[in-house]
Amino acid sequence: MTGTIWAVTASHTEFEPGEIWTDTNGAPINAHGGGILNHDKVYYWYGEIKTGKTWMPEANRSWSGTRVEATGISCYSSQDLYNWKYEGNALPAVQDDPNHELHTSKVMERPKVLYNQATKQFVMWMHVDSQDYALAHAGVATSDSPSGPFRYVGSFRPDGAMSRDMTVFMDDDGKTYLFHASENNATMHISLLTDDYLKPSGRFVRVFEGRSMEAPAVFKHQGRYYLMASGAARAGRRTPRGRQWRSPFGVRGRSWVIPAAARSLKSRSAGRVRISCRWRISPARSSSWQTAGIRMT
Repeated sequence: MTGTIWAVTASHTEFEPGEIWTDTNGAPINAHGGGILNHDKVYYWYGEIKTGKTWMPEANRSWSGTRVEATGISCYSSQDLYNWKYEGNALPAVQDDPNHELHTSKVMERPKVLYNQATKQFVMWMHVDSQDYALAHAGVATSDSPSGPFRYVGSFRPDGAMSRDMTVFMDDDGKTYLFHASENNATMHISLLTDDYLKPSGRFVRVFEGRSMEAPAVFKHQGRYYLMASGAARAGRRTPRGRQWRSPFGVRGRSWVIPAAARSLKSRSAGRVRISCRWRISPARSSSWQTAGIRMT
C-alpha cells in the first residue's frame, strides 16, 4: 500500500499564514482560487482541486501559464473559520468527453457561490476556459444543497465580453453583480445579474480601463464599496491594488496601491473573507494559505 495516510481528526485554535492548513481529517485543504458562502450560520469554502502533475502547454509558454488537470470544485464547511470539514467534490470534472467544457484537460477556476432566496437554489459562478485560455468564459452551475452536487448549466461570455478571473457580489438590496477581468485582462467589467443569478441582465460597465487587474475581491462597508485585486500575471503586474466607490456602477476616482506592509505576499485574493492562496507551481496541491480580517478605520 502506498500514499499518504492522514490523521483521523484535527482541531485548530489558530492559523499561521503561509503554512499548510489542514482539514478536520488532517489533509491539506485543497480549495484554490475559491470563495466563501455563509449560509444558515455555516461557512462553505469552494475552490479548485489541484492534484497531479504540473505541466506547461506550448501555447502558454509566453506567459508561463502552467496547468494541472482539472479535477473539480471542492467544498468544505466550518462554523468557526478555523476548522474545515471536507464535504466532497461538489462539481467533478468530466473525464470521458474531451469536448465537454469541464473536461479534465480544460480549466475550472475561481468558483464563487450565492444562495438565491427566491429560487431556493445555490448558484455557482466560475471561470471556464480552454487549455490555452482562449475561450474566456464564465460558467454557471446550480444545486439544491450548499455542499452539492452542482449541476452544470453552461458557459458564455458575459455581455459578449471575455471573462477570466472573477467574483460575485450581492448588495443589500439583493441585486447581484459579476466582477470579471475582461478584454484580455486589461479592463474589469461589472455586470448586473438577472434575479435568478443565472445570467447577465444586459447592463454592465467597464472600469479600471487598461489597469490589467485580476483576482478581484469586493465588499461593502458603511455605504461604500471596496475592491481589491492583483496585478494581471500576463501583464507582469503583481502589485495588489484597490479602490472604493459609492454605487456598483459608479466607480470613479483614483485607485490606490496597497501599502507594502499589507500586501498579499505572493498570494492571490480569493473572496470577501480575505483568504489568499500562495501559489506553488509544483506540486500545486502544496500551495499554502493566508487569511486576515479586514479592519476598516
